[in-house]
Amino acid sequence: MPEHLLEDTIQFKKVLAGVLLTYKTQIYNILTELDHTQEAIRLSAIEKGYAFISDQLKITISTNIKDKPLTEQTDYIFTLLNKPIRVCGMVKNEGEPGGGPFWVKQQNGDVTLQIVESAQVDPNDAQKQTILSQSTHFNPVDLVCYLVDYKGDKFDLLQYVDEETGFISEKSMNGRELKALELPGLWNGAMANWLTFFVEVPVSTFNPVKTVMDLLRPQHQPK
Repeated sequence: MPEHLLEDTIQFKKVLAGVLLTYKTQIYNILTELDHTQEAIRLSAIEKGYAFISDQLKITISTNIKDKPLTEQTDYIFTLLNKPIRVCGMVKNEGEPGGGPFWVKQQNGDVTLQIVESAQVDPNDAQKQTILSQSTHFNPVDLVCYLVDYKGDKFDLLQYVDEETGFISEKSMNGRELKALELPGLWNGAMANWLTFFVEVPVSTFNPVKTVMDLLRPQHQPK
């Protein structure tokens, strides 16, 4: 990162961390209250949980769950909220190779926020390719993460991987074209079942160097 661009980067790293801590506090307060012995506090936590899941995570509440016994409602909210958290900075899409933020329909029917790489999108599906080409934001792999639960115990991150998100990509070795079967990527499949929040950050915080020629870009020149 060029030194003269560090100010924006530092500022928005702090912004992402602040967003993470705000959401973490709200979520962990709900989970702590769900553990409370007083039924009135648990009932209040259940309502807060539904509101957070619907308003912040944009997840559709399961049909008829509110008619179930309190124990089932509590388990339902725990299952959705007791997960590792990531806040992802996203920049304006300017055509860089890679992925971006999308709504993804899971095998169980749930729709969640995910980072999707272009290699994951079926090249023969015209509709999906159109959606990909019209995406407004790009994933610069700018992540702030929280890895312990509301009791202070570390999450087993292997429990939150979507093993179905491996994909075939095209590589080259010694001038020979190859196809590689890749395991779920770190910031897509390996984090597919985390709690995910996207935050727009300025493109000035993203200055990639993937080839030597990238060093000729204006942002990598002295101020």
